[in-house]
Amino acid sequence: MNSIIKVSHLTKQFKELKAVDALSFSVQEGDVYGFLGQNGAGKSTTIRMLLTLITPTDGEIELFGYNLFTHRKEILQQVGAVIERPDLYKYLNGYENLSIFAKMSGVKLSKQQLMEQLELVGLAPRAYSKVRTYSQGMKQRLGLAVALVHNPQLILLDEPTNGLDPQGIADMRNLILMLSRERRKTILVSSHLLSEVEQIANRMIIIDKGKKLVEGSVNELFHPDDTIVLLETENKSAAQSIIQQSKYAAAFLQTDASGIELKMSREEVPAFTKFLIEQNIAVKGITARHTLEDYFLKITTANQHVEAYKN
Repeated sequence: MNSIIKVSHLTKQFKELKAVDALSFSVQEGDVYGFLGQNGAGKSTTIRMLLTLITPTDGEIELFGYNLFTHRKEILQQVGAVIERPDLYKYLNGYENLSIFAKMSGVKLSKQQLMEQLELVGLAPRAYSKVRTYSQGMKQRLGLAVALVHNPQLILLDEPTNGLDPQGIADMRNLILMLSRERRKTILVSSHLLSEVEQIANRMIIIDKGKKLVEGSVNELFHPDDTIVLLETENKSAAQSIIQQSKYAAAFLQTDASGIELKMSREEVPAFTKFLIEQNIAVKGITARHTLEDYFLKITTANQHVEAYKN
């Protein structure tokens, strides 16, 4: 499979701040690639370098197998992007916005083709409404329609669900999946929302302070069915003893001040709860969290501790 993006030792220094630090990663053709990190991790700076909006201090970027900075014009004709909130003409309607941006991109589209593009992002019913009347989610989808006018192979999305309500997030997620599965687009999507990356990406990278912490397929990095279960009970030692002598012994992780931690699939939790009741264990509470969140927090927190120690 071809590498659409290949980044090698990419670095960006802003005076005293090293926003991106020797970052290397690759995105394969057909990937929905999750670019994951906390706010300020260097995601937006990296995407801006991929679009030549910022010049790297060091390192190399190849898109479609060619050096980005020596083949800039040809390469960027195959790239579409939405950077944070799209810059739209709010006193024009959706159709007029799309028509203007298509002309600015040197693309000639008929009225029917423009309407098909709006239909693709679910905005055909509001094509002639002023953009100032759009919700933020609708503006994001119109921004994506603008990014698609020249039919790019690669789409870069920087925090596309930021500031959206739950319906807007779901609409954007479904749109990204449709573009990947039906239109065969390669998509890099940055986010700090772990649940969103998990639901759309097949491969991902986690960065922190501009550095790569880990990269790989979603299945390589964590088991999506695994859940960390925290059992809160009055008598932790007795409950631990019972659990370790049962079929749930392999699920036991640790006992600490907050309770007993176990690792199991989400489907096992109801049966486990029933088992506790049958064993007369006084359950004060059972909470579950996804291991992706636990994994992400674990490695980013560990990196912060290492950096603090160095300083």
